Amino acid sequence: MALSNTIKVPTFTTIFHTSTTHPLPNTLFPLPSLRSCACKAIFNTTQLSSHLAQKSNNRLQPHSVDFQLSSLTALSPLDGRYWGKVKELTPFMSEYGLIFYRVLVEIKWLLKMSQIPEITEVPSFSEDAKSYLQSLIDDFSVNDALEIKEIEKVTNHDVKAVEYFLKQKCQSNAEVAKVLEFFHFACTSEDINNLAHALMLKEAMGSVMFPVMDKLIEALCKLAKDNAHVPMLSRTHGQPASPTTLGKEIAIFAVRLSRERKDLTQVEILGKFAGAVGNYNAHVVAYPDVNWPHIAEEFVKSLGLSFNPYVAQIETHDYMAKLFHSLIQFNNILLDFDRDVWGYISLGYFKQITKAGEIGSSTMPHKVNPIDFENSEGNLGVANGGLSHLSMKLPISRWQRDLTDSTVLRNMGVGIGHSLLAYKSTLQGIGKLQVNEARLSEDLNQCWEVLAEPIQTVMRRYGVPEPYEKLKELTRGRAVTKERIREFIERLDIPEAAKQNLLKLTPGTYVGTAVELARTVENAVNR
Repeated sequence: MALSNTIKVPTFTTIFHTSTTHPLPNTLFPLPSLRSCACKAIFNTTQLSSHLAQKSNNRLQPHSVDFQLSSLTALSPLDGRYWGKVKELTPFMSEYGLIFYRVLVEIKWLLKMSQIPEITEVPSFSEDAKSYLQSLIDDFSVNDALEIKEIEKVTNHDVKAVEYFLKQKCQSNAEVAKVLEFFHFACTSEDINNLAHALMLKEAMGSVMFPVMDKLIEALCKLAKDNAHVPMLSRTHGQPASPTTLGKEIAIFAVRLSRERKDLTQVEILGKFAGAVGNYNAHVVAYPDVNWPHIAEEFVKSLGLSFNPYVAQIETHDYMAKLFHSLIQFNNILLDFDRDVWGYISLGYFKQITKAGEIGSSTMPHKVNPIDFENSEGNLGVANGGLSHLSMKLPISRWQRDLTDSTVLRNMGVGIGHSLLAYKSTLQGIGKLQVNEARLSEDLNQCWEVLAEPIQTVMRRYGVPEPYEKLKELTRGRAVTKERIREFIERLDIPEAAKQNLLKLTPGTYVGTAVELARTVENAVNR
């Protein structure tokens, strides 16, 4: 998914402004003294309300100050508490990222026009001019983005601010200065924005999200193979069922996630570049001899995107809906895994490796809470809520254009950021898991009734009448022990070899092909 070497994502450093802290007082405000008598407490409610009002400003609330943005004052926890875990998305999914890709598209479009023979007003650039323009991309910095934001305060238009910034920057280059008015030539803002958003998604997924998804799938494959042989009691409808192995149950999630990972990579990231309403109206008037649809397709593809020829003012966002729906499904599968592992921890099938100094519960010292899986589950819910709105809203736009998508698109990083946070939480949780084979074995040994299934199946093979009913009478609502099962088998009128095979069965060996399925999970994932 990475772009060609012609597009370089700059190193990104974030600087937070700090502000003076105002700790809350150590003590709560004193209540007015209350009179009491034998029958009831009596107090003046007016006096109490007045006292509360006087004290509330400096006792119950932070001091009234002009807060500056920092990790403590950020409204979003992604930009505050969880910043360290999601900051690698910043070069792509932030306001900075959007501005950077706008700059990139504007410059690449000017370079493209210099290659169109019919546009004689923009002659081919020298290598020095090309290098200068490329340096504006390669060396783009936070200060450049801040400069564009200052211009936007005057223009009140974010894309126009980028155009003016580039014109200012290029005045010092004599060759480029001659064609400044060809920045943003025949473009509507959405020509620039839709390509910027597409590149943001493409690079965020390729550089950040896919590698973490792959780590998740790899971790699950390893967990599955390491525990391929460990028998485990299944539970269907919460009740004891035919045994499986721990590894095979983990393998299911590895394969499911790998399918969604593959589907995500197959979503075509689309771009348009067809002017105000998708018809190249202004282009054709200015240069009627240019094959503009062909030029637009070449340009969009040169950015590593697929071309969408049928659009209004905006790219229709259908690919975004598909991408976000696939991401939601990946998240749903991972949420299913989180809940299953949470349950296995609750049953004692897994212990959690602890670190010195960590607190599991603030009041119960013995507890080690499965917080990583709970954090993952919570963040997957937040992510899917945002991604669901994006996928449902973005394909809908009134007539040729409305602006409802503009503000919504600025929230792409929220759903993707919470997804990334969840993936890392699950990975952290997996790293703490320690299988408790003794507990798994204990559960199996208490459930000999699960052998009713193979026994009645063999009885069917050899024509024993009413096999299901006989096993139902033996097992349902009764304590079933190893001895009762063996006694039942001994009385069966079936071939001796079949009887001996049944007598060898235990809940721990009755696992079918689970071991092999778990051991070969990587074949299925790679396929």
